[in-house]
Order: sequence, then C-alpha cells, then structure tokens
Amino acid sequence: MAKQIEIPKPTKVPCNWCWIELGKLTSMKSGYPFDSKRFAKNASVNSRPLIRIRDVIKGETETYTDQECPEEYIIKRGDILIGMDGDFNVGKWQSEDALLNQRVCCIQSCSSLYLDEFLFYYLPEPLKKINDATPSVTVKHLSTKTLAITPVPVPPLVEQQRIVDRIENLFAKLDEAKQKAQDALDSFESRKAAILHKAFTGELIGKPSTATTTLEEITTCIRIGPFGSALHKEDYILGGIPVVNPKHIIHQKIVPEEKITVSVQKAEELSSYILQENDIILGRRGDMGRSAPVTDLETGWLCGTGSMIIRLKSGYNAKFYSQIIASQAAVRYLEENSVGSTMKNLNEKIVRLLPIPDFTVDEQLKIVRILDNLLVKEQQAKEAAEKVLEQIDLIKKSILARAFRGELGTNDPTEQSAVELLRQVLSTSDM
Repeated sequence: MAKQIEIPKPTKVPCNWCWIELGKLTSMKSGYPFDSKRFAKNASVNSRPLIRIRDVIKGETETYTDQECPEEYIIKRGDILIGMDGDFNVGKWQSEDALLNQRVCCIQSCSSLYLDEFLFYYLPEPLKKINDATPSVTVKHLSTKTLAITPVPVPPLVEQQRIVDRIENLFAKLDEAKQKAQDALDSFESRKAAILHKAFTGELIGKPSTATTTLEEITTCIRIGPFGSALHKEDYILGGIPVVNPKHIIHQKIVPEEKITVSVQKAEELSSYILQENDIILGRRGDMGRSAPVTDLETGWLCGTGSMIIRLKSGYNAKFYSQIIASQAAVRYLEENSVGSTMKNLNEKIVRLLPIPDFTVDEQLKIVRILDNLLVKEQQAKEAAEKVLEQIDLIKKSILARAFRGELGTNDPTEQSAVELLRQVLSTSDM
C-alpha cells in the first residue's frame, strides 16, 4: 500500500484571515501529452514554444513543436506554473505565449478574492514540505489531487495586495544587494589574474621586468611520474603513503585521498619519484597548469603516474613559480603545446621550455609576501560575497514566512474578515 502524502497543516494567522483548500479558489490545468519525437530546438514556420518541466524556473524555453493541440493549453506571460515531477518547482512564465507540456501544471485564481501574485509567493514553501514528505525510489511525482487539498491562507483582498507590495519592495532591495555580491564574486578570477600579472611582471615590487628564461634553466630535474607498469591500482592500500595524481592538486594545494596510498616498501621501490620540500608537482593530463608547491608536510609523498615533479635549483621559490605555472600565460603555452587527440598531455620537453619571468631570490620572496597578503584579502572578499548570497536567500525565506503568518505589519484587523467574503463567494459558486 502506497504511503499517504502528508499535507502541510494550517498555522496560526490573524483573526480576519482564514484557510481554504487550494482547489476551491483556483483552476488547475495539467499539460498536454505532446509527442517528444516532434520536439525541436529551433523554431519553424508552423511550430510554437513548448514549456517543459525544466523551463518552469527559467520562465522561458528552447523547445518547439509543430504538433496541434486544443487552445486551452496555451500559456500566457505571467501564468503560474508548477513542475509536477522532481522538486515541485514554482515559476512564473516570462516569455511569449507557449504550449503546456505534460507534467507541468498551470494554476490560476478563479476568485476575485485571491491574487495570483499572492499565491505565487506562498506556494513554494508548502510544495517543498510536500516534496520532503513524498516517498520515492526514483523521481518524485505530484498530483493535482494533492495540490487541490493543500491549504492556503486567505487574508482580505486589500491585505493580500499590501503583502505582495511589501514582499516585492523588500525583495527588490535584496536583489540589488545580491547583484552587487554576485558581481564581486564573478570578478574574483579576473581580479586574481590581474594581481598575478602584476606579480609576475614585477609591478608589485615597483620593479617592472621583461627578463625571461625557461623552466629548465631554474630546475635540476623535471620528471614524469612512474609509468603504469611500475604502479598499478592493486598497489594502492588504505592509510599508507599518499600518491599525488592530478585530481589531488586543487587551488595550489595537495589534497590526498586515504585510499590512494602505497606501502612504505612500494614507495622505496619508487624512490626516484618521492617528493621533496620546495618541489612543484604538476598535473600532466587534463586541465593544464594544475600545480602546487610541495611543503614539508608533503615531503616523502609519491608523485603519481599522471603528474610530474619539477625540482627547482637552490634559491628558487616553489610557491612563487607554482603560481607562475598556473598563470594564464603559462596555461596558454601548455595548452598550445600539449599533445594528444583525446586528452591533452604534457611531456618533459614541453615543460622544460615553458617561458617564465626571471627574478632574484630576494625579489621572489618579496613578491611572495605581497602576493600572499593580497590573495588572502581577495579570498576573504570572495567568502564574504558568498556569505552575503547565502544570507539573502535566508532573509527572503524569513520574509515570506512572516508574510504568510501576518507578521509584516501590514494587516488591519478592522477590515472585513476574509471568512465572510469567502462565504459569499462559495455560496454564489454553489448556486
């Protein structure tokens, strides 16, 4: 026997509000079963836009069909849509007239006492609760029957409008702040790239330099990790000496996996691939420029098959030159010179000839100190922007929760009760 879906229960609201089942105040229209074989990505003379579940949130579509259907399945701009599978998303159609596909539901108020906008802001929360309570092995499904018996609050009509106006006013201010935070977040990589460019040209230390050399001139060894015949998956154990493959090189850090390790004996067999402090480890496959300096913590770890060891001469700073290898200019060089038709690969010759700026030891250390300080500040700014975005979403949820409890300070208890108005409407509809 299928588990009965638990419908959200009414909560306490102002005395001049009431609760009613959604189906008694709205009309619900489920989509038409269009033939997917006739879907197209581009419009034609006889085709029309088609709304699928994935389009509910976007409010626009990239799907078209030339299949005929009754006019009742035409959706207008501003209509409220609900995805009946998956997350039960609520959206508002933002584009030109379109056709309603199956498993998408359109809801419209059929009472003069209920605003569509009020309903649009209210529905996401109860639908989330229904979704959370809906059992499913694969994709969750929502029925119009469940929708119809979902209780919705009904304030007086003028109060609904005041609530909608208040929500939209507050949301507009939050959206403005959100856009600023998003702009700051989106510009993070470009700001970081600009800082690195200034570092590698000497601008950070007030000594612009155009002097360049190649990576082989400042290294004692550039070596590809052990070939497959020397290191197999069967050699991996749990909790041994970490093996560093490209996927373990993340944002100039080495992040090992407990299960991708080898025994001490195996590491000794592959001693020529053991990492030393001030080495640089570079991923030679996939994303170019994926590198990290080796610190005292990673000393003794093993370079994996998909990685390369870059061992610097005395006086050259791994932290500094690892950033250079990861810079846009270096990545561009590595991508242009990499080999392989399916997956890009690097060999020792390509890496040896990588052009790099030439700085003295003192200049390297000075740049690293300034660079660390600037990048820390940029990272803090990024994290602050991310936190703002998270907080804005939480604030919006809080505003909506308060709005539908009558706690936004807009309710006038002296206005005619919605109960009486509803009674009049329902009695009229029964005649």
